[in-house]
Amino acid sequence: MSSKESYVRVYTGSETNVQYLQEIFDKAGISSRVRNDFDSGLRAGFGGGLPGQVQLFVVKNHFDEALKIAKTTFPKDYKDE
Repeated sequence: MSSKESYVRVYTGSETNVQYLQEIFDKAGISSRVRNDFDSGLRAGFGGGLPGQVQLFVVKNHFDEALKIAKTTFPKDYKDE
């Protein structure tokens, strides 16, 4: 995830939820990236991450807007905050 822009994690959940949020972010003009440690580990020949848990990152200057969207879309995933 190296880039000139700094990315921060805004959501962790199922691949389906992450893909849905990415679509919403794209429509809102928010750049995002996905990181799946479990899938990456399997491809590299070792274990890592949790099955079914994918991380979604957004450009740092869009974090507040993206977090608001994610919390509105999946409020149960943020109930502990």
